Amino acid sequence: MTRPHLLQRVSRYGCVGIAAAAVHAGTLLALGTVLPLELANPLAFLTASIAGYAGHALVTFREETGGRSFARRWLVLQYAVNLCISALLPLLLESWAPATLRTVILVFTPTVLNVLIWSRAARFSARRRSTAGTPPLIHADDLGLAPGVDSTILSLARSRQLNGASLLVDGPSAAAAAEGWRALDPSLPLCLHLCLTEGPGIPGSPDLPAGFGTLLVASLLPWQRRRLVNQLDQSIEHQIQRFRELTGLAEIHLDGHQHIHLVPLVLQRLLILAPKHRITWIRTTCEPLPTGLPLRCWREAIEAGGLLKWLVLQALSQWAKPRLRKTGIRTNSRFGGVFFTGRMVGEPLRAIHRELSTCGEGRIETRSLLLAHPAGPVGTDALNRHGFQQSAVFFASSDRQKEWRALETL
Repeated sequence: MTRPHLLQRVSRYGCVGIAAAAVHAGTLLALGTVLPLELANPLAFLTASIAGYAGHALVTFREETGGRSFARRWLVLQYAVNLCISALLPLLLESWAPATLRTVILVFTPTVLNVLIWSRAARFSARRRSTAGTPPLIHADDLGLAPGVDSTILSLARSRQLNGASLLVDGPSAAAAAEGWRALDPSLPLCLHLCLTEGPGIPGSPDLPAGFGTLLVASLLPWQRRRLVNQLDQSIEHQIQRFRELTGLAEIHLDGHQHIHLVPLVLQRLLILAPKHRITWIRTTCEPLPTGLPLRCWREAIEAGGLLKWLVLQALSQWAKPRLRKTGIRTNSRFGGVFFTGRMVGEPLRAIHRELSTCGEGRIETRSLLLAHPAGPVGTDALNRHGFQQSAVFFASSDRQKEWRALETL
């Protein structure tokens, strides 16, 4: 940025800051007549944050935003950070900082933080505007689970509305599903959908299948790891062998039912077995949060547990990626389908697709993936008999048909 442009940016920032301060003062004076100060000040500060949010997007950083507002997350972040600083900093400084130094810190700390937050918001907006769109690959899990799932996935793949799928090799309809997939374009990738959380299990592995939480906790406990290592290896190798029998594929691309492959104990075994079994790609779930969604969508997803699931899988993917990179195993750049799992329709589907379209590929990263679970009507008796009780509940929902129709019109 040239010096004249920098001076112009600073002057704009100052004008917006003064305007926001005036809004704060005016609102505080108005609310102070009817509310106690401890309630009036946070509300007044919120109005000032909104004024700054709008002003910096439309005026200060208009070159980066193109005259559009920042993503709402930056308003939430700025307001939360400033509230915390305003509440905690005086308490931290009271016992040791001289009065003059305390005043300087109290004045300039929020100012510096706000500059950093709004500058980061501007860079985020600029990156989204400048990145060439590369649509994500649309992927479906659970091929082989039931005829109603298989026929839907195969139909979408034939019409090129689906770019890949994952095969559940011990699913009730796995053999027929694999045969149907072989009749499609061979360029469409088929992954092994490693299943350790439900299903029939195999002899010699009495502790499997096990829940996601059980295996996650076992990753932290040495005696549990020792007890499960051989069972995990047997189950993984059984499913790899079965996958090769059904598909004829030598190279393995792998993901996990309920993302179980990202649990550290499981991933460590996969990395050890990868050279022997030619596992060359493993899915990760680094999911950027989409912008432009109504608050209703966020509320519904949070109530359904999407936020907790997103946080756990974000952490596990961040743990997994450097280990995959170290072993030369490729993975996808970004991912969509965790926060709104089971509800990939309408506004969330379009917003996630749009968000992933701004993500490129890295040195060992393939295109971003958007995951859905489309299906027609599914009978649950066979699923229950084969030990897929959780999937029976999931696929009994009419949301599976809604996802099918949504992908057809995406």
